[in-house]
Amino acid sequence: MASETSSRSERKGLRRVVAASMAGTVVEWYEFFLYATAATLVFNKIFFPDTGNDLDNIIKAFLTYAVGFVARPIGGIVFGHFGDKYGRKHLLQVAIILVGVTTFLMGCLPTFDSIGYAAPILLIVLRFLQGFAVGGEWGGAVLLVAEHAPNRERGFWSSWPQAAVPIGNLLATVVLLVLSWTLSPEAFLAWGWRVGFWLSVVIVLVGYYIRTRVTDAPIFQEAKAELEQNAAAGYGVAEVFKRYPRGVFTAMGLRFGENILYYMVVTFSITYMSVQLHMQTSVILELMLLAHVFHAIIVPVIGRFTDTMGRRPVYAAGVILMAVWGVVAFPLFNTENDFVILMTIVAGLFVHGLMYAGQPAIMAEMFPTRMRYSGVSLGYQVTSIVAGSMAPIIAAALLRVTGSWIPVAGYVVFAALVTLVAVFFLRETKGLDLGSIDEQDRRDNGLRAPVTDAEPTPGLEAQSDPRLGEDGRARQN
Repeated sequence: MASETSSRSERKGLRRVVAASMAGTVVEWYEFFLYATAATLVFNKIFFPDTGNDLDNIIKAFLTYAVGFVARPIGGIVFGHFGDKYGRKHLLQVAIILVGVTTFLMGCLPTFDSIGYAAPILLIVLRFLQGFAVGGEWGGAVLLVAEHAPNRERGFWSSWPQAAVPIGNLLATVVLLVLSWTLSPEAFLAWGWRVGFWLSVVIVLVGYYIRTRVTDAPIFQEAKAELEQNAAAGYGVAEVFKRYPRGVFTAMGLRFGENILYYMVVTFSITYMSVQLHMQTSVILELMLLAHVFHAIIVPVIGRFTDTMGRRPVYAAGVILMAVWGVVAFPLFNTENDFVILMTIVAGLFVHGLMYAGQPAIMAEMFPTRMRYSGVSLGYQVTSIVAGSMAPIIAAALLRVTGSWIPVAGYVVFAALVTLVAVFFLRETKGLDLGSIDEQDRRDNGLRAPVTDAEPTPGLEAQSDPRLGEDGRARQN
């Protein structure tokens, strides 16, 4: 009976951690993707001078969008450094406030007609700060869950913050869709788009409050004590590159194709439907709305499969299907049939989910706790500079120059091949004990086990996990 009570209490606590992680992630990605949609539908028209070609200003708007991706690895490095030292919770509270303030200010910006080139400059500054905050958000959010989750269910529980991304996207789409329904195109362009950015204040306050209700995992408390008691123990970017370069570069390779696919599906497809197919904005948003609902539901389901089938086979299936999607998607878009287009977008998000759902568990299992925030943030965020940030720009440029979807499809296939190489080097880690990774790390680097009042992490007393090699990394299956 006592065991059952303890188990229920642990599950309740874990669900609270998941809620805290998701709440902030929903907020931050609501704001990030609100910008992505506005860049295609609004910013290209009000923050830049008219050139007579819609794609010209869309590319310029995407360049300001890319600034956020450039800022994300910087945010990941800074937040990862201090998050490994002081804790995941406190840094996540800072991130949610920063992204909320910058997004609200975006809604207050004057247009190009009012202040000229100062308008896009201010937009770029705020976009950089927003990207900086989002860059620090992801690593802390997924680790808050991954470090609390049971070893055999880490893929499932840590996939929930991933599901918060399409939920945030869903909220942004709903807000813009309601505004497009209730306002004339002129009113929406003049002031209606600003409402979505101002609403972020309410969501930020809710997310911040929920995050005050949780604590860092015991395994982090042990790592924090280790840093305090061992002068030789290091953390941060330099340490993770020195000790675990394979993990960092493998994570970057895994991220490359996944990140490009996502922004092809949710950002460039909007451009393609708007500019190439001349579909109405409300119809495009309705299709994206339905697709985001499916994506949010399927991600945790796939997360469960990574716990039962393994991280590598699920990811490999996603990479192979990504290449297929790249070839068949645009001919299906060109049917101009709403249902066919919806199914094409849904298929793209399903394929994306096969790669995306398992990433938190995969990356958390690559690094010891003392440098895990830095490691996962580097692997996840640095790649976004050349992947997600550039994907809509490259695709739009290819479409503008060639007038054909075939080079765009080739770009998607190329990205899939890059990530397939990373999957080949990926080591299977399902069910791996994070405590055993820390113990191996201590032995490899001559560190003393920490003395702490925190409850011992289950499995930490074990000398090693049989899947760990002599270098402390997971063995290749």
